[in-house]
Amino acid sequence: MDRYIQWNNNNFDCNILNVDGSCIGTPARAGFGGLIRNNDGYCVTGFSGFIPDSADILLAELTAIYHGLTIAKDLGFAVVACYSDSLLAINTVKEASSKYHVYAVLIHEIKILLSQPNVSLHHTLREGNQCADFLAKLGATSDVSLLTHSHPPDDLRPLLRTDALGTFFLDLSSPH
Repeated sequence: MDRYIQWNNNNFDCNILNVDGSCIGTPARAGFGGLIRNNDGYCVTGFSGFIPDSADILLAELTAIYHGLTIAKDLGFAVVACYSDSLLAINTVKEASSKYHVYAVLIHEIKILLSQPNVSLHHTLREGNQCADFLAKLGATSDVSLLTHSHPPDDLRPLLRTDALGTFFLDLSSPH
């Protein structure tokens, strides 16, 4: 059976944070990005950034989670559901990690942000995370360490509209 995916804000009555990391190009460049939408699917803010001297996708994914949760906290959002399509990053954060992990400090900072009441981290499939993927790729192609987008870039607007309309996409990872 085919499985269809859509961006979904119906699971929680709160602000939705979608995040993603990206490594693109040759030589590979790492970037991250994400956006916060209100319960109706309207973009509140977005962000993107470049990680110099790295092609580590786990670092990019964790950096996206960290910056997204920090921005949500700084904006005063009390209830936030964060979605990432990286099971590796989610499991790294949720599992007990060694204090000797290469990203131990970053993981610890994320755990502090997640310890706030009503802040949660969830997995989504890639097809439901297209807007964050767009911003992560934008970050990887820039030279800016962190850029906030008070208005969505023009090329992101059609993706936001598609999500807000509840468009379904075929899950390409499911067996057909």
